[in-house]
Amino acid sequence: MLTSIFAVAVVACGAAPAAAQPPDPTPAVPPAPVWTPCPDAPDFECATVPAPLDYQHPEVRTIELAVIRHLATDPANRIGSMLFNPGGPAPAIDLFIGEYPSFPQEIRERFDIVSWDPRGFGRSTAVQCFATAAEYAAWSAQLPAGFPVGHEEERRWIELNAELGRGCEQRDPVLLRFVSTTDSAHDLDLLRAVVGDERLTYYGASYGTLLGATYANLFPDRVRAMVLDGNVDPTAWYDHISPLPTFLRERSDLGTAETLKQFLDLCSRAGRSACPFAVDNPWATRVKYELLLHRLLAHPQGMFTYAFTASLVRAALQLVHPVDSAPNWSSLADLLQNLWLGQTPQSTASMTSVTSEVLQSAAGDSSAAAPAQQQSYSGVEQVYALVCSESPNPPDPHLYGPLAKFATLRAGTVGPFWSWITEACSTWPGKAAHRYTGPWNRSKTPILTVNTVFDPATPYRAAQATTAELGNARLLTVAGYGHTTLNNLSSCANAHESNYVVRGVLPPPHTVCQQDTPPFTQPVSDQSAPPS
Repeated sequence: MLTSIFAVAVVACGAAPAAAQPPDPTPAVPPAPVWTPCPDAPDFECATVPAPLDYQHPEVRTIELAVIRHLATDPANRIGSMLFNPGGPAPAIDLFIGEYPSFPQEIRERFDIVSWDPRGFGRSTAVQCFATAAEYAAWSAQLPAGFPVGHEEERRWIELNAELGRGCEQRDPVLLRFVSTTDSAHDLDLLRAVVGDERLTYYGASYGTLLGATYANLFPDRVRAMVLDGNVDPTAWYDHISPLPTFLRERSDLGTAETLKQFLDLCSRAGRSACPFAVDNPWATRVKYELLLHRLLAHPQGMFTYAFTASLVRAALQLVHPVDSAPNWSSLADLLQNLWLGQTPQSTASMTSVTSEVLQSAAGDSSAAAPAQQQSYSGVEQVYALVCSESPNPPDPHLYGPLAKFATLRAGTVGPFWSWITEACSTWPGKAAHRYTGPWNRSKTPILTVNTVFDPATPYRAAQATTAELGNARLLTVAGYGHTTLNNLSSCANAHESNYVVRGVLPPPHTVCQQDTPPFTQPVSDQSAPPS
């Protein structure tokens, strides 16, 4: 039960309860794009597609969508295209290049897989509130790393985010009103038409599940197949009654806390040879973690403050096993043990190249560190432009400190991150012109939802809620860990996803898959895959 300090009714930004979205237009399809090899990835093709800024008034302004695809590897048996959004919300093109090999082989054989930087992000027409990457980097360097701790850091965090909002409003206030999930769903339908498919085949991960659910309800007759992996609860996302900010409503703090407990318990059971941070029993390993974090609160080790380390823990829990240099369970165990021994790592590259999950820049990541005078960059304002414009958040910046304490009480050290991460929404200037807020059960085509049981960002209970809200959907459970099955391999889940996407066959009700490689162990065989 919430304490009285959280029981005050909050009128949150963008909180109008009525669903507001464009009608269901079928805009004129642009000419076929000119596909050319991508400069940094010649196996992929890139193109630019024009789109209306406002689908209700397409004549007013046109924006550009940067699009990428990988052609089907078995063109003789090609079925069509599969559109993919990897989540974030974030620029998608670079993520797609890295994640393409993770798609089931049969899907890669039978479909051109197409992704794009959503409007407002990356190489598409982007929200950018500074003139250069250097200006953005200078601003972001002033933010407390991870989240603010103490009155002075809280004051600086609030003031810097208010400054960011003012800058965004000055540079392109009109664009800020048209970067919502609903606007992106209409872009998704435009891209479906551009690639020549009568009905959409789609794979959405993390935030991409919200985009998919929105499309399926705006265009219920145009879905061929839809996989939603690592589910955002759309009802919680748009809830204007709860006084909690977005990710506390989504219970992301609790998902992270539950996964952290699993990490520490499994670490202990694996022993020091497999997990250097292990102590003799799970309880002692959890106590060791709490002692370490509280020690860092009083005595930081270089850049490893309490808040920065807690934020890195949150990020590392998303990947069980190494993927490139991204933080993962193994690197997290090594880092925590080094910090416990008082050995501050000289290089933190493997831990600070945080995966592109929601609002990663709060951990001190400035992905804009391009040449100093480069104008194009990807900054945190692109994420705020979407989240703050459409998802209700408390409008008083001074509520976020008490909310962070509430999150700490219910989720421990990982709680404050998920509270402070949307504080910028309290002073954000843009309100979405179009928001689809339900109903969510209009899809004529069965949808496949997929979730790990211990997902640190989109908890399993969110997948259960989403599946129920969609009505015509079936949940595939992966008895494992980490954020999305696309990034935490389950051959069993891959086989079911292929069977559904290629042949339209859903897994049997209540199907549970295992992950191929549990934490801190060698690979195991999986006997749960469906017959070929």
